[in-house]
Amino acid sequence: MSKYDIIVLGSGPGGYVTAIRASQLGFKTAIVEKESLGGVCLNWGCIPTKALLKSAQVFEYLKHAEDYGLKVTDAEHDFDAVVKRSRNVADGMSKGVQFLLKKNKVDVINGFGKLKPGKKIDVDGTEYSADNIIIATGARSRELPNLPQDGEKVIGYRQALTLKKQPKKMIVVGSGAIGVEFAYFYNSMGTDVTIVEYLPKIVPVEDEDVSKLVERSFTKSGIKVMTSAEVTTVDTSGEGVKATVKTSKGEEILEADIILSAVGIKTNIENIGLEDVGIVVDRDKVIVNDFYQTNIPGYFAIGDITPGPALAHVASAEGILCVEKLAGQHVEALDYGNIPGCTYCTPEIASVGITEKQAKEQGLDVKIGKFPFSASGKASAGGNTEGFVKVIFDAKYGEWLGCHMVGAGVTDMIAEAVLGRKLETTGHEVLKTIHPHPTMSEAVMEAVAAAYDEVIHI
Repeated sequence: MSKYDIIVLGSGPGGYVTAIRASQLGFKTAIVEKESLGGVCLNWGCIPTKALLKSAQVFEYLKHAEDYGLKVTDAEHDFDAVVKRSRNVADGMSKGVQFLLKKNKVDVINGFGKLKPGKKIDVDGTEYSADNIIIATGARSRELPNLPQDGEKVIGYRQALTLKKQPKKMIVVGSGAIGVEFAYFYNSMGTDVTIVEYLPKIVPVEDEDVSKLVERSFTKSGIKVMTSAEVTTVDTSGEGVKATVKTSKGEEILEADIILSAVGIKTNIENIGLEDVGIVVDRDKVIVNDFYQTNIPGYFAIGDITPGPALAHVASAEGILCVEKLAGQHVEALDYGNIPGCTYCTPEIASVGITEKQAKEQGLDVKIGKFPFSASGKASAGGNTEGFVKVIFDAKYGEWLGCHMVGAGVTDMIAEAVLGRKLETTGHEVLKTIHPHPTMSEAVMEAVAAAYDEVIHI
């Protein structure tokens, strides 16, 4: 039996980062993966979707070339080539992970891993043992009882990445990050898209101002948005698919070629031996302490299978924290109130901290500033004037409570707010930090200035 200091089960952005950091810290480390290195994120999630979205964005630029004083005649898209590029990008990233694991001397064990008592893992009949086992098996598309996925007419994100034929009509159920990203992509490619959202607003976790702007933008681009709506039944017996949608006005039947179910995720915790070991699970999540120890010594869990936000960067941070704690380093528990969220549709969405509504519900005395990109020189020059930056500060102490952005490139801007909040920056410190001109990032400073009644450019 092979013996390791640490074995990581699952090689997504939580697992492979954990394994590499563990090896850097001197642990003899192995990682177990049943499919492709990089997990869902690199192969079927974060990376290939961004490749698709970039193709859509370039296509949109070509269609609006005249806005930039350029002429492009009969711009066309090749759906198969767009999908192929996305797959090539994903394959390249997966090979990159393979290289990184080899470089850091992490043993890769291919196969389905099952936990066993006594700090062991069975991989397709071969047993391995370790002083510590870290479970990072991630999640998959969640299925609703009234919306079963058949992989053809009712699909999840995985099939949406590799459709052989572009659908003429598509219904997207759910308007979280996955739903709106695919809605934007397929609409840009020319598919007639309808979003059905159960809650009163799309991208429901975001600030209300952000949700309103995205809905307006989507509607303007031809996407039909139905909120406070629920798909009750689906009929796939015909050539396409018929969805019965319950709304406040009654029932409506929508017809399409395909339904994309984007109603959340289901953790991959079945058949991996949790029950055999005695690891406690509650509401589809493995219960852990601040440093990701389960109730059974020697077994840890990180990423989507734990109660924190199901985000790649969270899984990576949790894994690093977990092994650094095992190495005896001084580490602090993650601040889950300072996790950035990003959505890569157009316009992009990025946020951290609490929303205006949450601030009011908490009874906080706040200062709120908002700066529209329509007043930004860089945004005007780039033709990206849609959107804004919104900031929320505690009125008494100047604490940066929340930052909400929507517009071009904001997913690359949100880190300023995350870092500022981590360092307990005040509004006046942000205001007195010189931001380069002309840049989109100036909008952060301008929004803070607006909160403190010092704004110049609006």
